[in-house]
Amino acid sequence: MDDQLKRPFILAAVMLGMFLSAIEATIVATAMPSIVADLQHFSLYSWVFSAYLLSSSATVLLFGKLADMYGRKPIYLFGISIFLIGSLFAGFSVSMWSLIGWRFIQGIGAGAMMPIATTIVGDIYSKEERAKIQGYLSSVWGISAIIGPLIGAFFVDFLNWQYVFWMNIPIGLLSMLGIGIFLKETKVKEKQSVDLFGTISMMIGITLFMYILVEGGNSLPWNSVPFYLVLGGSIVALSMFFMKSKKRNSMIAKSIWSYKTIRLANIATFITGIIMISVSSYLPTFVQGVLGKSALIAGFTLTTMSIGWPIASALSGRLLLKIGYRTTTLIGGLFLIIGTILFICLPIGQSIWIASFGSFFVGVGMGFTSTAFIVQIQSTVAWKDRGSATASNTFMRSLGSAVGVALFGGILNNEINRQTMQSPADEQLSVDDVDLLLQEDKMASLSKEAIHILQNGLSNGLQYIYVGIFILAIITLICIYLLPKKEES
Repeated sequence: MDDQLKRPFILAAVMLGMFLSAIEATIVATAMPSIVADLQHFSLYSWVFSAYLLSSSATVLLFGKLADMYGRKPIYLFGISIFLIGSLFAGFSVSMWSLIGWRFIQGIGAGAMMPIATTIVGDIYSKEERAKIQGYLSSVWGISAIIGPLIGAFFVDFLNWQYVFWMNIPIGLLSMLGIGIFLKETKVKEKQSVDLFGTISMMIGITLFMYILVEGGNSLPWNSVPFYLVLGGSIVALSMFFMKSKKRNSMIAKSIWSYKTIRLANIATFITGIIMISVSSYLPTFVQGVLGKSALIAGFTLTTMSIGWPIASALSGRLLLKIGYRTTTLIGGLFLIIGTILFICLPIGQSIWIASFGSFFVGVGMGFTSTAFIVQIQSTVAWKDRGSATASNTFMRSLGSAVGVALFGGILNNEINRQTMQSPADEQLSVDDVDLLLQEDKMASLSKEAIHILQNGLSNGLQYIYVGIFILAIITLICIYLLPKKEES
């Protein structure tokens, strides 16, 4: 079959892989209130996201490098296989700790899937075609995520949360089949050494840092010996990683980061990763725990973000060729600010419509910015660096999401903890008692005063989070404004 005729099949297989990533971003968040109500330990809530984001962040650069060395196809197939193994066993989890472990395995696979799927498209289409196709790819994140929250809510309300993970398996197998049959690579691969030391040291450093963000002030007291040991370990591991990054075989190639466009785009992507995960992770908890709505309603509020994303992505792909990447991303930055302002109003107004419109505008902002960033980054570098360059952008988004969910998870836990100190002597409450708010039958066991205290803790903690993402949206807009007006080469 002619290479031109194969391209639609390869694109379809890549879109299925992107579908898995889109579903992962919303369907798990929708199911999490039910998962934590079943497995208990609300204090570990953020670790279900953090474990996945941590392993995907730590491995994405490694797999991007391997894709440049050995080709896209074998690394993509390996990654999706690991992802499906993690998905299978995540559904069999009997505790939050086992779920966190299998989410970590899922993340390792996602570290190969996410950047390489986008890189494959960059390889088989020209620069002019790429803007349009990348718009379609970003739209897949949105379009597939539209049904993600609804499917998640359906599984929770009518079947079981395990299906949230098991539904990945048939979709992943179809993607593997398409890539395995139709993708033929002819580029000469460069044989280089692999920076495993850098991967391990970065993973250790980020893990310890995230532990401080989530548990600092709770199980890890500030100004204590354990705190300083964890902090010191994190600093040492990350220092070793950055020292290693100066070497020739580093995962972070100097040639990639020497471009101003890539540096600023990746910084902005890091920040938007924090914004995106903060919305998708904690909005369902607010809707169910504070507003007292069902999982279906919570899923709807996330679905609006997924509606805004594909609309903006499709427009972005067209606008890139007409008004340029910088103006296109500026439009996206403005929509992010509008969306985050609405989220600041959410704990005050306590309306699902404020939540839905805020989610929609954030989705529009993500659609405009993500498409423009990827197209510009891939157009800036040659084939031999395209996998690493694309992976650098995916890495920054994953890292931003990992840091964001840990940081804001810690803020939320601390605020709930502070509120529970006001609980009556005969009804001592803790952060894990938020589990009881997420199931109607269990909530009946709480007094009105206890419900009020826990809901206040959730609402106040989320207010801090929403103010934080508004500030981050402003910083994103500044980074976009500083982007070069002309293409670098």
